[in-house]
This record gives sequence, C-alpha cells and structure tokens, in this order.
Amino acid sequence: MTHETSAPAPEYRRGPVLLRRDQIPATTSDQRLLSRGEGASWLHSDPWRVMRIQSEFVEGFGALAEVGPAVSVFGSARVKPGDPYYAMAQDVARGLVDAGYAVITGGGPGIMEAANQGATEAEGLSIGLGIELPFEQGMNRWVDLGVNFRYFFARKTMFVKYSEGFVVLPGGFGTFDELFEALTLVQTHKVTGFPIVLLGGDYWDGLLAWLRGPVLENGMIAAADVDLLHVASTAEEAVDVVVRRNAEIRAEEAAAAEATERANHEAQVASGGPVPEPVGGEPEDEQLAGGGW
Repeated sequence: MTHETSAPAPEYRRGPVLLRRDQIPATTSDQRLLSRGEGASWLHSDPWRVMRIQSEFVEGFGALAEVGPAVSVFGSARVKPGDPYYAMAQDVARGLVDAGYAVITGGGPGIMEAANQGATEAEGLSIGLGIELPFEQGMNRWVDLGVNFRYFFARKTMFVKYSEGFVVLPGGFGTFDELFEALTLVQTHKVTGFPIVLLGGDYWDGLLAWLRGPVLENGMIAAADVDLLHVASTAEEAVDVVVRRNAEIRAEEAAAAEATERANHEAQVASGGPVPEPVGGEPEDEQLAGGGW
C-alpha cells in the first residue's frame, strides 16, 4: 500500500509566527503600513505599529552587534544550483570568508542560498536577513544567524549598518533596489564610503552603458558617481576589490582625521587659546599605558 505525499503548503512568516493555507493574509506588513486606509482608524493602529517597528530595530541591532567585519552579497532568488552565477556566488562567499569577512544575504534561495552555502562551507559566519513576503520560501538551510523582518526599511538598515562592502550578482528588481540604495547613500555621503562591486560579466554592460550615456550626458550624475561602481569578472577579482578598497578607505579616513586634528591645533595656536596636544603628542608613559592617539 502506497501513501501519496502532498507538496509542502506555502508558508508565510509574520515575525515569529508561521502561517499556512487559509491563515496567510492577503497583504504584507509594508502594505498595511503604507496604506492610506479609511477614516481615522489608522490613529488607533499606527501607534502600535511603531512599537513593532522599534522592536525590529532592537532585535536586529542585538543580533548583529558582534558580527564583526561583514560583506553583503545580493543577487536573484531565481538562480538554480548548476547555474554559473550560482557557482560564482559560492566562490565569492568563500573568498570573502578567507579574507576575514562574514557573509550577509537576504536569506532566501538562489544567489542568496549559494552565498550562504559558500560561507558555511568555508567555515565562516553565514548570515541571512529575511523579509516577510507572500508565499515566501523561508530562510535557506545554510544560514547560521538569521533575522526575519516585517519591514523592508528595517532590513535595509541592517544591511548598510553591518556591511563593509556589497558584492552584487545578476538579479532583478530587488537586487537593483539594494544596489541603487547603497549607491545613493555613498554618493550623498550619508554613510562612510564602502566598495560596491558588480560581479557577473556582461550582465551589467547595459546598465553601465546607460549610466555613462544618457544619465551622465544629461547631467543627472557626475562622472565620479559612475566610478563608485567597481566591475569584476571573477569572484577572486571581486574579493580583491573589496579588500583593497576597504584598506584605501581606512587610510583616507585616518589621513582626514589627522588633517582635522592638525588644523584644529593650528587654529588654537593662531587664536592664542589653550593649545591641545598635537597628534601623537602625549607623554611617552601615557602612550605606553594605552592613552596615546
């Protein structure tokens, strides 16, 4: 006698709650938040929603605070094992782990799963930041540290706050969204600069041609803005760009801090006010005791 096994029911996660079948809601938390609603009912629901949003930030900050250096890897959820891009994501994650980074993805299938697998197999920290979506497939099995979010903006904050770089493989609208948000934050100096690497061969040629063509030619961006994007043909090259660019950024920050300190010192001297200790100018015994700059 044989028993037929039905396919797994679609799943929907709302925070810690798992819903299936007719329990799955027709709208997401983001849809309900951004809906104008009817009448004044939002006055009663939105204040409580703010508390839920606050809890997402608190939980995310708490879970990721001690992660250390990490790089986010983005790409399509539709890429299957055996696809060259899938293998490329595994390779770049392994390379990032070897370079001392944890790997952060959206926690889903496709490129995300490949990167999490690569990080885990390289014995690095594999992180997934999931999102509530209708009929989502859940956190992939290669994630070691996973955080699920109801709201996209809370999740995006975690990607930016805890990443020292972004490696972007071929993907669709979600990938483009993450790419251009990171690019805008760096362009507008809302965050400290970090490397953004496009990996995937000629997949990005059309986008780059459009940016360097109509967008730049019509004055919508500056030439230096296009240079914020680094293009890599191989996983090894992408990792090298991340490591090298991060070293350059740290050196630039240190030089800027030293220049600011020196300028402040000179301004104090010129004004006749109290003169602060110059950079590295504390007594030797204090420096040896850990009080140096």
